[in-house]
Amino acid sequence: MKMHFFILLIITSWLSEKITSLPPDSRVFDRHGFPDNFVFGTAASAFQYEGATSEGGKSPSIWDYFSHTFPERTRMQNADVAVDFYHRYKDDIKLMKELNMDAFRFSISWARLIPSGKVKDGVNKEGVEFYKALIDELVANGIEPSMTLYHWDHPQSLEDEYGGFLSPQIVEDFRDFSRVCFEEFGDKVKMWTTINEPYVITVAGYDTGNKAVGRCSKWVNSKCQGGDSGTEPYIASNHLLLAHAAAVQEFRKCNKTQDGQIGIVLSPLWFEPYDSASPADNEAVKRALATELDWHLDPVIHGDYPEMMKKLAGNRLPSFTPEQSKMLKNSSDFIGINYYTARYVAHIPQADPARPRFVTDHQLQWRVTNHSNHQFGPGEDRGILQSHPEGLRKVLNYIKDKYNNPIVYIKENGINDYDDGTKSREEILNDTFRISYHEDHLQQLQKAIIEDGCDVRGYYVWSLLDNFEWEHGYSTRFGVYYVDYDNDLTRIPKDSVNWFKQFLDPADKDSQSETSCRSYRVTEPPKIYQKSETRVFHGSIDSNLFCRQREEDVDEFHTSLGLLSDVFTFEIPVNSLASTERVKLFIGFPVV
Repeated sequence: MKMHFFILLIITSWLSEKITSLPPDSRVFDRHGFPDNFVFGTAASAFQYEGATSEGGKSPSIWDYFSHTFPERTRMQNADVAVDFYHRYKDDIKLMKELNMDAFRFSISWARLIPSGKVKDGVNKEGVEFYKALIDELVANGIEPSMTLYHWDHPQSLEDEYGGFLSPQIVEDFRDFSRVCFEEFGDKVKMWTTINEPYVITVAGYDTGNKAVGRCSKWVNSKCQGGDSGTEPYIASNHLLLAHAAAVQEFRKCNKTQDGQIGIVLSPLWFEPYDSASPADNEAVKRALATELDWHLDPVIHGDYPEMMKKLAGNRLPSFTPEQSKMLKNSSDFIGINYYTARYVAHIPQADPARPRFVTDHQLQWRVTNHSNHQFGPGEDRGILQSHPEGLRKVLNYIKDKYNNPIVYIKENGINDYDDGTKSREEILNDTFRISYHEDHLQQLQKAIIEDGCDVRGYYVWSLLDNFEWEHGYSTRFGVYYVDYDNDLTRIPKDSVNWFKQFLDPADKDSQSETSCRSYRVTEPPKIYQKSETRVFHGSIDSNLFCRQREEDVDEFHTSLGLLSDVFTFEIPVNSLASTERVKLFIGFPVV
């Protein structure tokens, strides 16, 4: 008996090394290869999808104003109709259901719910009815509604009255707006996000001026009607964070939302040094991550800005009062991440101190290629993005290591196809690059969860439909469904639709009934037990193995471990599959 135990210890030690080196294709790669209750969904925003900008009591938002007042900055296009989700949501929800999606993340238009932006002026009943009908339709189709409070489109009236997010007044108006949302929709919506991508809002809206509200210093962009690129990004960001915290306070007080969760959504890229041999470029990567991620993540976890941001921005970075810090600390039940791409980062000298601006404060420059002229992902031009799926895994590990492994949801992930009018519809529908993009990112996500232990609980595809892509108008397509803008906005499936249908198929194609390996959960030390007519000495090995063995795979699996299947038996506990805990691999051999 002692000899057998000694042999088992030798084998377990050896197998531990072999198991962790199994090829990725030995893992299940469909929705069943992810943890139990992992959520797969798709995402959208009100302005990009709804249309109906002058219907149902809605007032103009800042993006309505921006696209109509400065049409040259949105390619002479607007979202007055967008993809007409306001009228077609029932049909679009059917598409989600056919894709086997679990959830739909959408935003509520502040301008539709509270046209003046102020609750004291009244809540728009038509707006309430629309969102309730949308939520009811989702629930009726088995799709979980996930609501975003702010996706860049507050009422223009608040901009006209006091400058929007440049004024502290907006914090209380956002608090009131949020309270209405929780009271009206909190009984059926359990997943909430407060602010979508505060980095993009503040930098593109107040430094470069590329997005609404289109403010920047005149010397940065002559098209900007006003602004200060050196101060306003920090001011607006500060008020966005405080608005987030105020909304969370209301959420946690509301009886209807007690069994829900709420968090902020950030949009980090991954960064690599322009020249990996350059100490300056490596330090620039740290600064890039601090501004892209830590700037807004530190406050909602620790209650204050990161020290690096304080050093870089100096007195232009507002400070929090003790009460504000307390309100911000631990104000996110989860962290939402929108991940799309990566960039190389090069250190640059300090800019002219007489012309401060956010993007030069950090003495770095984003670049598409590195010093060897290598770029991330395939060589073809996608108009906006390059694919770097490994960056998603690195971002998740950065968050895990720096912030004690918080709960994370991937709230957006997707790739565009630049449509300049020269491509045929068939070319656009044949979106094999999109299939590869999602497959590669999901594989890296699976590794981050299973091998690295990152606590990620959901993945949302951007997006179900082609839509209005902000300053790019309709010139770039992110949808898995093609929208024919010249033919009644007809939805036409791209090739990626079939891929997602198969990937998200709820049927377990490798069910336990198809396997030759029965499951035994052994938590005790190795022991002898009876299996059929053979006595088997059985033990367990902790490993990072995450796979399911079908009957025809068993012999190949044994061979891959270098063992003879007539000597040892390996049993995969399929009932443990898709568990966030480590899977146990059991081994046995006959006892003489």
